[in-house]
Amino acid sequence: MKGFKIIVLAKQVPDTRNVGKDAMKADGTVNRAALPAIFNPEDLNALEQALRIKDKFPGTTITILTMGPGRAAEIIREGMFRGADDGILLTDRAFAGSDTLATSYAIGQTLKKFGLYDIIIAGRQAIDGDTAQVGPQVAEKLGLPQVTYVEEVLAISEGKVTMKRRLERGVEIVKCPIPLVITVNSSAPDCRARNAKLIMKYKHAKTISEMQEANDDYLHLYNDRPYLNIKEWTVQDIEVNPNELGLAGSPTKVKKVENVVLQSKGAKVVTSSDEDMNQLMLELIENHTIG
Repeated sequence: MKGFKIIVLAKQVPDTRNVGKDAMKADGTVNRAALPAIFNPEDLNALEQALRIKDKFPGTTITILTMGPGRAAEIIREGMFRGADDGILLTDRAFAGSDTLATSYAIGQTLKKFGLYDIIIAGRQAIDGDTAQVGPQVAEKLGLPQVTYVEEVLAISEGKVTMKRRLERGVEIVKCPIPLVITVNSSAPDCRARNAKLIMKYKHAKTISEMQEANDDYLHLYNDRPYLNIKEWTVQDIEVNPNELGLAGSPTKVKKVENVVLQSKGAKVVTSSDEDMNQLMLELIENHTIG
């Protein structure tokens, strides 16, 4: 069987384990410059599923598609270090402040320009929003079937993908025709480690913006080795309605983000007597822990 053309939707996210007082801007958007940036964890699970398909079907190619500021190119390189073939960085000030609706619109328009693809794989959700909406919204905008909560791609044959879904009350096996959109759970296998040979091959891969700041010693590489050129697209490269982008196209607004730290302030010894049990229940109801 011939290889497949796979798009992995990935996002560089702020590390929400380190949310501080400067995490939000005045306009209600996340202050990403104040937080460490990481590869969204479930998108790494999605990448691993794509890589496993590539292992089984020679000729398969994997493209990482991400939307964000210039520094988001870091996760494209991270994907290439693990086995992806290339990437596209969708970046423009017009995308700033996008909620899931505006994000999925921009990604959908980008994929329409990209052309042919067989499988689009994304993590179930990003840790900076936990909405699990972008993957399904992209599928709807492209008119593609979707399978969510996927834990493992089991087989591909006769133009259909067989997958295992992890649901709250168990698992189910489903088949879906190609092309399709898949979103992957964190319960899926972790992504493989970086490959040393791939690190050496792609460590100088850059977008056109990054090349402007590159050392002259390496500029000749981008003509001699085309695989080092990471595509960088802006609103000028895709057909979009500006009113559906960024804050203008985002009906969802974040009012406030807080870092809540639960701390123990003491301990209470409770016996198994009916009196102690009744008193404990009254206290829990009174402070709204239960009820």
